[in-house]
Amino acid sequence: MGSVEQSTLPPDFLWGFATAAYQIEGAVNEDGRGPSIWDAFCKIPGKIAGGGSGEIACDSYHRTHEDIALLKQCGAQAYRFSLSWSRIIPLGGRNDPVNEKGLQFYLKFVDDLLAAGITPMVTLFHWDLPEELQRRYGGLLNKQEFVADFAHYARLVFRAFGSKVKHWVTFNEPWCSSVFGFNNGSFAPGRTSDRAKSPVGDSSTEPWIVGHSILVAHGAAVKIYREEFKLQDGGEIGITLNGDWAEPWDAENPADIEACDRKIEFAISWFADPIYHGKYPASMIKQLGDRLPTWSTEDIALVHGSNDFYGMNHYCANYIRAKTGEPELDDVAGNLELLLEDKHGNSIGPITQSPWLRPCPLGFRKLLKWLSERYGYPKIYVTENGTSVLGENDLPLEQLLEDEFRVQYFRDYIGAMADAYTLDGVDVRAYMAWSLMDNFEWAEGYETRFGVTYVDYEHDQKRIPKKSAKSIGQMFDRLIAKV
Repeated sequence: MGSVEQSTLPPDFLWGFATAAYQIEGAVNEDGRGPSIWDAFCKIPGKIAGGGSGEIACDSYHRTHEDIALLKQCGAQAYRFSLSWSRIIPLGGRNDPVNEKGLQFYLKFVDDLLAAGITPMVTLFHWDLPEELQRRYGGLLNKQEFVADFAHYARLVFRAFGSKVKHWVTFNEPWCSSVFGFNNGSFAPGRTSDRAKSPVGDSSTEPWIVGHSILVAHGAAVKIYREEFKLQDGGEIGITLNGDWAEPWDAENPADIEACDRKIEFAISWFADPIYHGKYPASMIKQLGDRLPTWSTEDIALVHGSNDFYGMNHYCANYIRAKTGEPELDDVAGNLELLLEDKHGNSIGPITQSPWLRPCPLGFRKLLKWLSERYGYPKIYVTENGTSVLGENDLPLEQLLEDEFRVQYFRDYIGAMADAYTLDGVDVRAYMAWSLMDNFEWAEGYETRFGVTYVDYEHDQKRIPKKSAKSIGQMFDRLIAKV
């Protein structure tokens, strides 16, 4: 046997790190920022582990220069971050005043990134809806109002940034907004049928309404960008969808094998099928019937074909076991169980700090191929990928900084991505590691760390790069083809 050629990535491959506004910025009451649904949600006792909030977080609002220095130190070519809508339009609506200070903050940040040779990738919406819009008309539950307000916000931002930003993401992980926000109530605004958790919400209908609103708002923003800005600014726009790979619990059981595709359809194709195929997946229509909103001619015209690239957030894999019997009314998964071990007790991957996350790099390669085949080999940007480390928060600093487990995770996953490009013909063009630094991990508060940089929350948010911060650049240096 001759030696196997090493897989590579294209010469113009773009890599860097990702964060989100509410998870890192802090300064929630400064310079005119209005509250978001996450500010409100964090105030409800018992919703966030350890009672944390994004009030200070990594204090990035006051430390953009430190964040840029970190990116440079890591050798990053790009940085994906999100804008806080309520920092720019504190009340959120299309007739509400714009907060010039908030807008200037982001404009200066983009200028500083560009001056440092770092490409900005900007997400318009990473879950932090202005609280006033939730109060005013139910936020994402009101398609007409939400779409009009989001379109106004998007246009304002496109106009302000012009050609400085070439890569736009409309929404981050609409699945999480829909399911965690409106089905099980674990994320803001916390609506669910479970009255022990929330006095309001209908888990059987609201997630599907919300997902539909997000898709239409995405389509509306893309239309605005393409018609009014794309030609002069030369940028591109897409949505970021999350989803993990699925392996059958019993590899011999046709029902489990079939349930694997259904699991991915309910997680990813829910949003990707309308964009690429102009309709919802048949498996969802079959299970949900008239609880799944129907497409008007105008709305699907906005959504169908509305991606210049496919934004992919991905972390792990699961074993899938089909359920027998009728699906529960509040089921959002496709009438199946997500398991971490198969029929024979084999784990899908090693344990991490996050109960849901078991690394499985081959699953990443398989999902890249699955998505490419289903959606006609689109250009793919991996907009998030990373891992927590079991017990990391409790380690002495010296050990914590030697995050070999995370280094290995990135080595395996980035390698799997290169294999997908080289061997499977997947058109993957960018990769943003999650995350540049430890931050507010939503419902998990500050107990789970995902950063390649340690943040000392007790001592002035000091940042110390971990081993992983220094190693990702070396991996890409090896894999990106030299011209």
